[in-house]
Amino acid sequence: MQYDPIKRSLGTVFNKTPFLRKLFYNLLDLLLLRAWHVHKELRVWLKSAPKDASVIDAGAGFGQYTSWLNSKRPAYSITAVDVKDEQVADCNQYFSKIGASNVKFMVADLTQFYKDNSFDLALSVDVMEHIEDDRGVFRNIHRSLKDGGMLLISTPSDQGGSDVHGEGESSFIEEHVRDGYNIDEIIEKLKTAGFNKVEARYSYGAPGKISWRLSMKYPITFLGAVPKFLGFLILPFYYLVTYPFAFVLNCLDVNMKHKTGTGLIVKAWK
Repeated sequence: MQYDPIKRSLGTVFNKTPFLRKLFYNLLDLLLLRAWHVHKELRVWLKSAPKDASVIDAGAGFGQYTSWLNSKRPAYSITAVDVKDEQVADCNQYFSKIGASNVKFMVADLTQFYKDNSFDLALSVDVMEHIEDDRGVFRNIHRSLKDGGMLLISTPSDQGGSDVHGEGESSFIEEHVRDGYNIDEIIEKLKTAGFNKVEARYSYGAPGKISWRLSMKYPITFLGAVPKFLGFLILPFYYLVTYPFAFVLNCLDVNMKHKTGTGLIVKAWK
């Protein structure tokens, strides 16, 4: 499954006005279980974060996490980087329109980018599974964090995180360069990069796996199989039926401790 064509289609629909862009962010926050987990960890971090914190969104994509942080702490300085020129330009245009002068998007390759001792928080959501040289990225992020700064990662695990459950299967999302991290592997890589404390837990346990299929896999597969206008016409009715179930499943997943899961939430401190 190639996500980029679908992302472009969504962008065409939701980028027409700031109102639609904000609506898009709100929909992502509701639908994406990873956003629930990330927001939970960010709320904890915000309780003790500096009032003038500096943040890097490393692999910002659509900018939904930058938007969420900016809405909670408009005084924060947020640098958001991504490798896609058109996405960076689009995000800069949107955040300029809403008057968020504290937010700056820039084109950068995380395997090459660093800014010494500059950030209190680094955020990496659904990024590391796309980058071959993950050790290099971890070193650069460690270098860029201030002493005591935290890196928050959300990424698929090796327990089927890219919808791969056995030998010979390929990732549901073809852009992935790895099918998920072993929890001990990512801890070792982060400590080798210099982080002095690392915590990791599973997300997307039993409830989350079902929710992901209902709210993401089946709709994305459907959008890729039918004409776009038909897909966007039918999906609202699909979500009216399925989202109440996904909502309950998301609540369960976020509030349960999982012995295993298809996602990982990792925190590492400099």
